[in-house]
Amino acid sequence: MRTQHHNLLRKLLLLLTGIGGMGIFSTRAQQVTVAADGSGNFRTIQAALNSLPNTAAKPRTVYIKNGTYREKVLLDNKQQIILKGQSEKGVILTYALARDEWRCNPDGGQDDWGVATLNMRNSPDITLENLTVLNTYGFDAKGEVVIDCPTDPTKKKTISKTGHQMALRTMPGTTRLVVKHCTFRALGGDTVSPWDTDAGLYYFQDCTMEGGVDFYCPRGWAYAENCRFICHNPNAAIWHDGSGNKDSKTVLKNCVFEGDDNFKLGRFHREAQFYLLDCKFAKNMADADIYWATSGPGAKEWGRRVYYANCHHTGGDYAWHQDNLSAAVGAPKASQITADWTYGGRWYPVSGKKATVALAPSNPAKTNSTLPTAANLRADQADSIAEKMLVYQRSVGGWPKAVKEVKVDYTKPLSATLRASTLADADRKDATIDNKATTREIEYLLAAFKRTNNPVYKQSAERGIRYLLKMQYANGGFPQFYPDFSGYRHQITYNDNAMVRALLVLRAVANQQADYALVSPELVVPAKDAVARGIDCMLKTQYVQKGKRTAWCAQYDEKTLRPDKARAFELASLSGDESVAIVEFLLGIDNPSAEVKQAIASAIAWFEQVKIPNMAVKEVQDPKQPTGRDRLMIAEPGANLWARFYDLETNRPIYVGRDSKVHYTLAEIENERRAGYVYAGTWPEKLLTKTYPKWQQKWAAVPATVSPQASK
Repeated sequence: MRTQHHNLLRKLLLLLTGIGGMGIFSTRAQQVTVAADGSGNFRTIQAALNSLPNTAAKPRTVYIKNGTYREKVLLDNKQQIILKGQSEKGVILTYALARDEWRCNPDGGQDDWGVATLNMRNSPDITLENLTVLNTYGFDAKGEVVIDCPTDPTKKKTISKTGHQMALRTMPGTTRLVVKHCTFRALGGDTVSPWDTDAGLYYFQDCTMEGGVDFYCPRGWAYAENCRFICHNPNAAIWHDGSGNKDSKTVLKNCVFEGDDNFKLGRFHREAQFYLLDCKFAKNMADADIYWATSGPGAKEWGRRVYYANCHHTGGDYAWHQDNLSAAVGAPKASQITADWTYGGRWYPVSGKKATVALAPSNPAKTNSTLPTAANLRADQADSIAEKMLVYQRSVGGWPKAVKEVKVDYTKPLSATLRASTLADADRKDATIDNKATTREIEYLLAAFKRTNNPVYKQSAERGIRYLLKMQYANGGFPQFYPDFSGYRHQITYNDNAMVRALLVLRAVANQQADYALVSPELVVPAKDAVARGIDCMLKTQYVQKGKRTAWCAQYDEKTLRPDKARAFELASLSGDESVAIVEFLLGIDNPSAEVKQAIASAIAWFEQVKIPNMAVKEVQDPKQPTGRDRLMIAEPGANLWARFYDLETNRPIYVGRDSKVHYTLAEIENERRAGYVYAGTWPEKLLTKTYPKWQQKWAAVPATVSPQASK
């Protein structure tokens, strides 16, 4: 009876797991078998993977019997899976696909998802063992072919047999990848491409990797031990991208390098960090150290970091790979450089200890599919506007709004002469946050980096963010210019929303919002502090009349925090324009304090108090006027206007021309100012009718009163 009962259970399990790929995977089963001859649960690896739930408490094993599997395999949003072959030479996963061919296919497009024989995306904690993975395109191709390319404006693409061909490609989100006793072969570049700049953790042991240029090219943290590298391109065998974190590195220990005559060991286009220990170099390897490929941004932030210990070249050692570990930061001993050490507390694949350092989230935009070669830098990574922004960025990190009174316009051509003179003038002290300067460049460059993956754009944006942090006063205010403090440029400037725009950028950095999630995590804490001080400054500069908070002025003295005059027609006065942006910024505070709520409610009450009912501004053509046009305030039932400036004590609208004299009607101002400067508008209208009421539903308002110590 026991035997009969056992057989019934076994049959039930087979029904649940499926035979030949026709059933479903039981969540209790920890292993399914793949066999090309039909003797397992599935005939294909993909069918077996598809049967597995995306998540599980324990690793699941896909056991693959010896055989040849001609398929492209994709692991998408899977985790804790072991792909284990019966033997490394016996299990062959093979597919033929050129990267350029795939990216010409509308199904592939400009993404590398699906470009390799074995593809992984958002699939952490995967183990590969006893597998041979081939991309045979280069071995099979007779030569170059020209194909139609719907994704390319030229509609044609030349595919080379030695172009990019990936056997293994991991997209962002595939971290803590373990690879043991595996062979990866291709003729072209990028054979093994584990790419996650921010969160990539990769461990290779006893593997063979073969390919063309940069055929082993990890991003993030990688450790390879007892591996064999076979290079079929003279440019470089190995490559690394460590730009996401200063600590990231690639370590190669007890590895063997061989290949075609005069192949070079390695190169890098981005920030990189190499450690080679106990490695052996074939006699026919070129006498060439790992080098910076000058077509890329290189190691501009952290410098060259290439370290060797006990590496030897058959036929006599080269001078460049002599021991130099002492030059590494922290000077680790060779015995200390282990797999566990490599990941800096983020992962312990050998000892199994729990991670002690949090892993940064993967960012797909920072690890896109663009290979950093000279051709791709020209074709994929160039953005004409972004390139001009790089030229105009000043040494201090910010940008000018104009140069010698000529407005900076990135849409216009930049001649070689102007480019050279602008670069030579990088120390000019005209960087500002006025008229959207600096904040617009930061925003655009981050978007350009997201599109192109050109790290120079991100680095430039980060310099701009550091400029904002540097220019902020200790009390939280921002001057209009920095470091030029001449005239009124040193004043705390709400005018034209300059300070608010700077704080919006810093708040986005602090919250890692949208494209600002791309910037270095090192900027997050300083940005949070800057925003907190900025809010404090806003609260302290809200003008108080007779014990009641009102609105804000356009400029303040940075030391006394008292309202101040700027240009002749910008007297110290309350602003019906700039105050709106300040209130909107305060509305964006999560869990606002009672003081913030009070500031908002007070400003709203003031806007209601000072509005000019039943009036509107009309622009007219008037040939009799010096400007040929005019602005008039006219009666219009139901309309509301607000003045740009109000008297500090009476709240009476004031109009000031270049004579700096106060007038009480717009008609009294000279035509040049009347037509060229906006003295009245509807700025608070949306705030009062839509934004503030919506905010009120979420947060309780407070009375528009003020504590005695806040009075002015």
